[in-house]
Amino acid sequence: MPLYSFRCKACDHGFETLARFSETPPCPACASVDVTRLVSSIAAEGKSGAIIQGARRQAAREGHFSNYSRSERPKR
Repeated sequence: MPLYSFRCKACDHGFETLARFSETPPCPACASVDVTRLVSSIAAEGKSGAIIQGARRQAAREGHFSNYSRSERPKR
């Protein structure tokens, strides 16, 4: 099942949940079934690699190498 975003019309609470396309889950905040499925934006083609590389550079500056493979980590 895919992950969908919803917004409750009764309490204006936004939430994400796994649901079939035909299902309308109740709001976890107020249990209302009057919810709207939100349209999600997709990652622009070719830009996600640059975003990942930027996050890796920032993590390296901060000393966090957990997102690098062992061969990519600096030798101590």
